[in-house]
Amino acid sequence: MALTPRLRSYERIYREVSRIPRGRVATYGQIAAIAGIPGGARQVGYALAALEDTRVPWHRVVNHKGGISPRAEPSFEALQRQLLAREGVTLDAAGRVSLARFRWVPRGSGSGSHTRRRRGAGGAR
Repeated sequence: MALTPRLRSYERIYREVSRIPRGRVATYGQIAAIAGIPGGARQVGYALAALEDTRVPWHRVVNHKGGISPRAEPSFEALQRQLLAREGVTLDAAGRVSLARFRWVPRGSGSGSHTRRRRGAGGAR
């Protein structure tokens, strides 16, 4: 059975989310950019909402402010907090993850907002 374009996009999203290491997070927009997904962050949100494979670490994806995005089922927000805490990812009083501290920077990424964490890592280039 051939995959529809939407399902192929979802598979790319799941593959990239699966690359996020334990103790790190990525934003919806970051995953969309890495996976080359038209529709951006919103499409990543739709894909994660449709996720059936519990091995994909969906909880490591946060919004552009480092926050946990609201869901129709509030228990998932509490679950996401709990799963992140188990990995050592802390949230501040406003319920946000420090992206400067916890954002995942994929190897070989040379530009874009998801590389900001490299600041001050070794002098002149």
